[in-house]
Amino acid sequence: MKTSDFWYDLPPELIAQTPIEPRDAARLLQLDRTSGAMTHHHFYDLPDLLRPGDLLVANESRVIPARIFARKAGSGGAIEILLLRRVDATAWQALLRGHRLRVGTQIEVRPDLLATVIEQLPGGERVIRFTQSIDDQLSELGVMPLPPYIHAPLTDPDRYQTVYAQTPGSAAAPTAGLHFTPGLLARLGERGISMVHVTLHVGLDTFKPVETEEVEQHHIHTEYARITAEVAAQIRLAKADGRRVIAVGTTAVRVLETVARQGWQAFGGNIDLFIYPGFEFKAVDALITNFHLPRSSLLMLVSALAGKDKIDRAYAEAIAMRYRFFSFGDAMLIL
Repeated sequence: MKTSDFWYDLPPELIAQTPIEPRDAARLLQLDRTSGAMTHHHFYDLPDLLRPGDLLVANESRVIPARIFARKAGSGGAIEILLLRRVDATAWQALLRGHRLRVGTQIEVRPDLLATVIEQLPGGERVIRFTQSIDDQLSELGVMPLPPYIHAPLTDPDRYQTVYAQTPGSAAAPTAGLHFTPGLLARLGERGISMVHVTLHVGLDTFKPVETEEVEQHHIHTEYARITAEVAAQIRLAKADGRRVIAVGTTAVRVLETVARQGWQAFGGNIDLFIYPGFEFKAVDALITNFHLPRSSLLMLVSALAGKDKIDRAYAEAIAMRYRFFSFGDAMLIL
């Protein structure tokens, strides 16, 4: 399967630069993955599009202010740090932007806080070790790490968090969940539609297209995920009862399909499940998702669920109807 098959042309003006207000006013393209039929709605219509008994599974990871501006010790050259994942109390896996950042390079974050490059990893990322833990200082050191295709300033950092975000650790938001509001969650509950939460700390693959010529040759990066025994049991019961399990976002899909293959037990650790057409889904019956970048592993995942031809037609429809794309854009409901 060719990676180039997952390319599409997107007019630049359809890349959403700011979040829509209110959150649930985003448009929603519903796609029937059996028939390919499409209908147009708004996200606030969701309670009327789902069934009582449906179980939503959402990623409650919270975005950390992971972009840090620093200088190279000695020369003073500008360095930009994007924290991806904490390795231990003082070490982080990160992307660095700057010149000649070899192992041993020292980075000055503040006069009293240095970081040293201790390892070069495949794919361009590095491991850096700070002179002290920065966990309690991130709000002072860093800023929200918006994707590179967003150029407008974010006036309210909370708009790049879901309303149910809890556990800090992501370098990017699980964006399908950005459309929910407390009021919408209440309406879903009144309809007998419940939501449970898993955790996946979003990392490097959100920012990188698939670069191999063949899809099957791509190696997806690991990301930390967690599901409690209680939530796993709730999902297992829903499946046994014949109720639909609806993933809120591709990150939730990856957690669910990983845990389904391990017998629906509590889980906490790194996952590297790469989902592309031909994948056999064991957990997910439906998906709420945004519109994804060309050649991305996320576009391959939704194509695996709905079928590539149907996704191609849905994306062409969304472009023709002037939907807003990517992180702050509109949404799809794949049923």
